[in-house]
Amino acid sequence: MEFLSDIFTQPGIVSTLLYLCLAAFSGVLLGKFRFLHIKLGVAGVLFTGIIIGHCGAAFDHDILVFVRDFGLILFVYSIGIDMGPRFFTSFKKDGLTLNLLAVGIVLAGFGIAFLIYALTGLPSEIVTGIMCGAVTNTPGLGAAQQVLTDMGISADTAATGYAIAYPFGVIGLILAMLLVRWLFRIKIDDEEKNYSKSLGGKNNKLESVEITITNPNIIGQKISYIREAVDSELAVSRIYRNGQYIFAAENEVLQEGDVLYGVSARNCIRNLQIKIGPVTIGGRKEIEGMLGIHNILLTNRKLAGKTIEQVGIYRRYPANITRIYRSGMEILPTLKTTIELGDTLKVVGKREILNDVKNELGDSVKELAVPNIVPIFMGIFIGIILGSIPIFIPGLPAPAKLGLAGGPLVVAILLGYKGRIGKMNFYMTPGANLMLREMGIIMFLASVGLIAGRTFWTTLTNGGWIWLAYGAAITFIPVMLAATIARFLKINYLKICGCVAGAMTDPPALEFANGIAPVQAQSTAYATVYPLTMFLRVMLAQMFVLMTM
Repeated sequence: MEFLSDIFTQPGIVSTLLYLCLAAFSGVLLGKFRFLHIKLGVAGVLFTGIIIGHCGAAFDHDILVFVRDFGLILFVYSIGIDMGPRFFTSFKKDGLTLNLLAVGIVLAGFGIAFLIYALTGLPSEIVTGIMCGAVTNTPGLGAAQQVLTDMGISADTAATGYAIAYPFGVIGLILAMLLVRWLFRIKIDDEEKNYSKSLGGKNNKLESVEITITNPNIIGQKISYIREAVDSELAVSRIYRNGQYIFAAENEVLQEGDVLYGVSARNCIRNLQIKIGPVTIGGRKEIEGMLGIHNILLTNRKLAGKTIEQVGIYRRYPANITRIYRSGMEILPTLKTTIELGDTLKVVGKREILNDVKNELGDSVKELAVPNIVPIFMGIFIGIILGSIPIFIPGLPAPAKLGLAGGPLVVAILLGYKGRIGKMNFYMTPGANLMLREMGIIMFLASVGLIAGRTFWTTLTNGGWIWLAYGAAITFIPVMLAATIARFLKINYLKICGCVAGAMTDPPALEFANGIAPVQAQSTAYATVYPLTMFLRVMLAQMFVLMTM
């Protein structure tokens, strides 16, 4: 058994990989344990890494640095691709208010960290690590460490500061949620009811509609005329005539008293009433008779990137596309709407041809499961180049860079938003995205934990406990201020919880918030502020290092 002793005690590739895997699988198991409705999740990898590092694990430092940086790139790229499609829409309406609150949390934490640096004389790299740990922002730490390395400064102490501040970054945020709830005497049942009511007023929400044809200008016209006249307002599904449903074919002539069934957005209903006739918002009814309905997955790569008009399903089959589901969004299909790989298309048509439509569109989970490798590495390649471009900012001693975190993140957001460039499709299946993201963050946290573990306990017991207090201030004060302001603005408490969790990029806190009430308010608010917050955290971590050196 002497060989086992050698591979665990001699620093090298084998021992480094062994300890990385040990930290990874034990940390994931630790993260599954629930205590007071809180789970560490993937953050458990950080703590097992610290323990293993503290126990004297033998590893190659340079290999861990490579694994750390590559894991960071995979993590931020997968995040960017996922949030790209909804990045710019997150600034609309109440999303703007939530994002302003989140930006306030980010800037306030940055300001408190700067005060700590100015008043205590702690080295910049330590305060940067504390700031990133206090807000549980892993990419920010990675970006700051890259700047420190470029400046010839050891980044290990930043990892130690991060590890010390991280626990209260999770716990403190949850305590803030509970304190706000107590201070404002919030009743969760009331908040849940108010949120559910607010959903009814969403003007852009898609609804199934029934339109009785009374406009004399419409009577006698063909469906093709309707399709062009109200293309951006209505997706026609079928016609109800003389007690039965018939397919809304292009050449079908409309008669007085016909009822058009279709899908529209709430903000279009008034126009439809003027142009066609009385509109009733109805539930999604079962289709009877010769018509059927199928949700079909678009996996035919030849059709991806084409418009509904170009694909022409409605011209070649007695079938209409009535809804498109993409990246958690519901889209009203128009003639100019582009369909993308991985979209789910709701198709209404004659039952006997629906299988033919499925075959043309693909509907093959196996085909979609094939990883789209080329765009991933191409995007990362462009992101690394972008992150390496120096940005000269007056007053800074060295040029700023987007870095290994910011560069791939920006490129991934843009590619995710664009969806495709020419024939190159950047779609990533949810399973592939989650796998890439989890692998990346686990590689990063395991590496950070192992490196920080060597000095963690010594630092903590020799005055490092004060770092925990500094981190608590960065965590607690901005969140309490923002949550209090939000409540005075009469923002729903459940949205506030999701907003502050997103502003702190804190999945364990989101999980706690989701457990407060069984609605989507928390997750929606989290997703609304997360993209901008992540970008700011990455950039400001680098700015802090450059401003304080």
